[in-house]
Amino acid sequence: MKFIVWLIRVLVFVLLLVLAFANTQPATLNFVGGFVWTAPLIMIGLAFFVVGLLAGLASSIPAMFRLRLENGRLKRELRVARETPVVVEEPPLPPLI
Repeated sequence: MKFIVWLIRVLVFVLLLVLAFANTQPATLNFVGGFVWTAPLIMIGLAFFVVGLLAGLASSIPAMFRLRLENGRLKRELRVARETPVVVEEPPLPPLI
């Protein structure tokens, strides 16, 4: 199964590499404020991919810290629960008649 997954990954990589080499013609992006960027189309695509990747990572940082704090709290609670002796209560005796 792992072989099939790696085969699919390699095929997708080769397909994207061929697509990248086929799109080397220059493209121009006009931004607000008169800024113009002229670069090969693949470079523009790669730049936007990297910006999206960084934005996704930055948006996951608060959740990651929150989960680490909760994990630490739960580990402390587990350590306290393991150190606390368990009190076994005797069941009540039946009434004597």
